[in-house]
Amino acid sequence: MRAIDKNSEKVRMQSVTSTTSQFSTLCSQHSLTIEIADITIALISVDPKLKLRADETTKKFLDPNTTPDVTIKGCWDDLAQVENRGKIFDSGSVWKLYQNNGSYLFSLNSPIFGPVPYKVAKAQKDFTRVEVVLHRPYFDPDKPIYPLEYPLDELLLINLLALGRGVEVHGCGVVDPSGSGHLFIGQSGAGKSTMAKLWKDTPGVTILSDDRIILRQIDKKLWMYGTPWHGEAMLASPERAPLTRIYFLEKGNKNELVSLRDSLALGRLITCSFIPFYSQPGIAFTLSFFEKLVKEIPCCELRFVPDKRAVEFINERS
Repeated sequence: MRAIDKNSEKVRMQSVTSTTSQFSTLCSQHSLTIEIADITIALISVDPKLKLRADETTKKFLDPNTTPDVTIKGCWDDLAQVENRGKIFDSGSVWKLYQNNGSYLFSLNSPIFGPVPYKVAKAQKDFTRVEVVLHRPYFDPDKPIYPLEYPLDELLLINLLALGRGVEVHGCGVVDPSGSGHLFIGQSGAGKSTMAKLWKDTPGVTILSDDRIILRQIDKKLWMYGTPWHGEAMLASPERAPLTRIYFLEKGNKNELVSLRDSLALGRLITCSFIPFYSQPGIAFTLSFFEKLVKEIPCCELRFVPDKRAVEFINERS
């Protein structure tokens, strides 16, 4: 666990020996161990010819010291004859979701390649066991590959979170020098990356992400976590911090805070979150999570001018 608040869990992690799990290798040709929001993913190649790599941002989230919550196996195959039935969601972009016999199948297509999916991911109902199959003809088998390349890594984690673990939101996460977590929420264009850049060079400040933040409740405490899925500021950190305040971003002619009723804050959280709307349990959990969150965490609208005065304004009122 990586935490701004530091070290109690780190002591536990250091006690995990290399014999505890076959997944304890940080990064090799055939296994990667990734930790995002205190959820550990063991990515394993089951084909000797499939060599793994992590992309540049995901490398920050590699961790050899934790046992896996999720096991993902990767392999090659020819997907030309695969029939996908039981479609339950079409993203309108590269992926579609199918459900059959209690498992989920994500099919990813791109016009760059052709009509055959470039990869599919079959997930068990609880999303803790996944098989990713890459269409062999589309890839150079001599080059290492990251089978969870975006958006698949995010899709799998969103669905896992929705089964009682947490929620991902469109947000910029800032940890101030005291260790308090400030969450700035908004859709694209609201100013998340701008806010991240304004805070970036402030001494003692950590930017968890300028676009995607995961929220979880652990030991009766609400936490916000950085993710690998950054915005235009390209800021991503594996750290976490206790969530102390939520700001819904709006551009304004001056810096001001406007308090929000719980119901309004709840509605705005929903519109800026990643909810698997094809999952009734996922919807129910997310709504319950947000209802609790708005009762415990102060929420307000931040109308701001995009310069350093916005940071000073917030610090004066923290």
